[in-house]
Amino acid sequence: MPRIENSVVIEADARSVFAITNDIGRWPHLFDEYSHAKVVSEERDGRWTEILFELTNPEGSTWSSWRLLDHRELTAVAERRDPLFPFRYMHLRWSYQQVPEGTLMTWVQDFEVDDAFDVPLPTVVERMQLHTRQNQAGIKRKIESGV
Repeated sequence: MPRIENSVVIEADARSVFAITNDIGRWPHLFDEYSHAKVVSEERDGRWTEILFELTNPEGSTWSSWRLLDHRELTAVAERRDPLFPFRYMHLRWSYQQVPEGTLMTWVQDFEVDDAFDVPLPTVVERMQLHTRQNQAGIKRKIESGV
């Protein structure tokens, strides 16, 4: 099971970073790979928020995802739902920890590539590592600049 794990420190309060990065409606502004984000359902029950949503990339591909936010522990767990391809599964965990410099934001992605996907696993891992680092750097820049 491949795992991608990356962290970045953002000079902002952990609760603010958690709220901004888990606001699905902001994702087309925070991430370059989403042209549209639509919340299908959202239920909040005290400490927890469960969200079903759809994402669309600039090429027009759309997929659905599920996300569970823990507002007390400042964590989010998520999974890609439909369609899964090019993955057999994609599970994510985002955590936010207050540190003296601001917020340590860590993203962990556990996944398995579908056997029918024709890109070699080392290439997939390399691309995902690079893409995750670019996304985190972009989010850091946007939050710290107040965009």
